[in-house]
Amino acid sequence: MQSVVTAAPVLGVSPACAALAVARASFYRWKRPQAPRPRPPSPRALSTSERAAVLALLHEDRFADKAPAEVAATLMYEGKRPCSVATMYRILRDNREVRERRDQLRHPSYAAPELLATGPNQVWSWDITKLKGPEKWSYFHLYVIIDIFSRYIVGWMVANRESAALAKRLIAVTCKREGILPSQLTLHADRGSSMKSKAVAELLVDLGVAKTHSRPHVSDDNPYSESQFKTLKYRPDFPDRFGCLIDARSHFSRFEHWYNHDHHHSGIAFLTPADVHHGRAADRLLAHQAVLDVAFAAHPERYVRGRPLAAKAPVAVWINRPKAALPDPEKQVNT
Repeated sequence: MQSVVTAAPVLGVSPACAALAVARASFYRWKRPQAPRPRPPSPRALSTSERAAVLALLHEDRFADKAPAEVAATLMYEGKRPCSVATMYRILRDNREVRERRDQLRHPSYAAPELLATGPNQVWSWDITKLKGPEKWSYFHLYVIIDIFSRYIVGWMVANRESAALAKRLIAVTCKREGILPSQLTLHADRGSSMKSKAVAELLVDLGVAKTHSRPHVSDDNPYSESQFKTLKYRPDFPDRFGCLIDARSHFSRFEHWYNHDHHHSGIAFLTPADVHHGRAADRLLAHQAVLDVAFAAHPERYVRGRPLAAKAPVAVWINRPKAALPDPEKQVNT
């Protein structure tokens, strides 16, 4: 049977508008294209010459770096009122000059420090932290220099104050003890007064040591020192306060020995910093692999993924490693 298609009834404008609760006048207004009507000028608007005079006034040397509100206030003291502050903004906007007009300090853009260490005594990081003293508002200052590749604490000092002279002496003694040669080492720090002092800068030039600084207000530009301080202060034996300077020095001396020689650091394949710093990492990892091989031979069924492998020590350590500029040496070696 052939189907018969019937056309749908066409509604008029009035029933459709009534069903949609829309006025017919609105429908016809929407349907009829309308050219934008020019806005008539206000009889209160400034004339062309008056607008030019206000713009010239804003361009004067004394007002070149002033906000319109400041310009209007200055003119009021002189007994002048050419226009309102809103009109000044309107004239500036029409001339595409609405921007920051105040004379403000413009901070330079600091590039992130990008430091690479492929072995000990190539990049050191140092920082100063406060230790609470016996009384309120009393502090001791702990200076610590750490090798970022091995995480080894190469130098430290506890003093009553933060001083560029003390920092200079600590750096000089540490470089001498570690046998640092010219152009061998980069010393990284934040932007504290001692770190940026002229005395420390001159010492580093004499020693042939390069220096870098963290960006302002960027704490993770100095991650290794910050991590080491957190390890210190989250230890269960860390006291709320230290009774005296000797007490603080004694505590950190014990911590330094534990951290360097007994602490199995997760960032260096759970080796101790002393093992990595003094070149014992390869032998230690071979011993770890031998232990794993014995365990695997005794109970291979317990290792569903096959023969276990000892962790690999990092071959490169970065501060702010570039994301796309260079490949990861560690991944290249491990694969």
